[in-house]
Amino acid sequence: MCDYLQQILTARVYDVAQETALDDAPNLSRRLNNRLLLKREDMQSVFSFKLRGAYNKMVKLPPEVLALGVIAASAGNHAQGVALGARQLGTTALIVMPVTTPQVKIDAVKARGGEVVLHGNTYDDAYAHARQLEAEKGLTFIHPFDDPDVIAGQGTIGMEILRQCQQPIHAIFVAIGGGGLISGIAAYVKRIRPEIKIIGVEPVDADAMSQSLKAGHRVRLPQVGLFADGVAVREVGEETFRLCQQYVDEVMLVDTDATCAAIKDVFEDTRSILEPAGALAIAAAKAYVEREQISGQTLIAIACGANMNFDRLRFVAERAEFGERREAVFAVNIPEAPGSLRQFCQCLGDRNLTEFSYRIADQQEAHIFVGVQIQNRADAATMGIKFEQCGFKTIDLTDDELTKLHLRHMVGGHSPLAHNELLYRFEFPERPGALMQFVTSMSPNWNISLFHYRNHGADYGRIVVGMQVPPQEMAEWQAFLETLGYLYWDESQNPAYKLFLG
Repeated sequence: MCDYLQQILTARVYDVAQETALDDAPNLSRRLNNRLLLKREDMQSVFSFKLRGAYNKMVKLPPEVLALGVIAASAGNHAQGVALGARQLGTTALIVMPVTTPQVKIDAVKARGGEVVLHGNTYDDAYAHARQLEAEKGLTFIHPFDDPDVIAGQGTIGMEILRQCQQPIHAIFVAIGGGGLISGIAAYVKRIRPEIKIIGVEPVDADAMSQSLKAGHRVRLPQVGLFADGVAVREVGEETFRLCQQYVDEVMLVDTDATCAAIKDVFEDTRSILEPAGALAIAAAKAYVEREQISGQTLIAIACGANMNFDRLRFVAERAEFGERREAVFAVNIPEAPGSLRQFCQCLGDRNLTEFSYRIADQQEAHIFVGVQIQNRADAATMGIKFEQCGFKTIDLTDDELTKLHLRHMVGGHSPLAHNELLYRFEFPERPGALMQFVTSMSPNWNISLFHYRNHGADYGRIVVGMQVPPQEMAEWQAFLETLGYLYWDESQNPAYKLFLG
């Protein structure tokens, strides 16, 4: 059994890594009524913590093994750590990355001397190919998380935190992908100061560790969300799972909107932009304070990465408002009569609007799509009640994915030609040519009556499609969906669709 305390204390990381700052987040701390500290691993030379574990593993290889070269599979951050470590140690690095990896990470690996091979849509696809190349080329595989030397290298972060913060710490929040970062931190902190809570954080659509801990064994996810690509892992490591079972107090899940809001929060406090995986811990710390109603405590969140693709910022900015509950969107029916629109505007009062679309429906009524700035979720509920009290039938669409992704960009009305229309949302890994591949995969048996795609600067392509499927062909349609190979959601009964497009 590995003595992680000794391994962490003797880890070789500072040839390439720096002891990062433990910075106050003053604005967030004031809002949370607790002291929130950010462990700034985003300030490493590769903009993430990953070089610690990668280098600690590589520097311990026998010289004759190291000379043959190393190989790794990574969504980006581990890849940069391996490439940098290989250059420092005078060897070569071959990195297999998913085709969905942001270009900024691919370029960064190449800039540090790594050779990049793109393969598959997820980390697991890249991992399988890397293992194949390892055997073919006689290279040494540097695992991104399930290796004691890698875990010990990441554990030096926990050692630094306890040295930097002598006051009582209530909890440390750590993002989880494969589990190497939290395993190393927890193995050290729980040995030295076991009263500190270690709280893991995963996206709601990539929760392999959470499911595994609940099941008591490692669970392999059928698919994972790719927005937080740095933690998009279908199955956690065997050793990391064991350590998390032993040391981690709980795992929290956060959604995309909360993650985007956390990115914005950190920017406002530091003027730095974290990648989605790097902001997970901050999002969870905020949710934890709200859930536990604590105050006056010291909380630490690991800002674990900043390899953000610039094109994603549009999507992040849009969704951050929802994550912070600063915007609410409503569908409102108003009578099609003189003065109705004026009456609705009077009902709005002096609220700041973010969006306003009006569409006549028939001789009796019109539909309004309106975005309103709010203070919190309760404020949105109050706004909806006020609309109803003013005599306008209202639907709160703030949490509706179809609305946030598509309808707000395509409000228009129903076509009289769209008979037997079904509405479905689809997601697919975003990469060059992916949209055309999706279109060509749609069955020619049914007519497409509606289609909307918008590049969100994220790793998923998101499409909404209207298909005209006669009732007698529904069984054939369902069979087609199951063989299509894309995630999908039936939105045919969505009230927003019925109002604005149905």
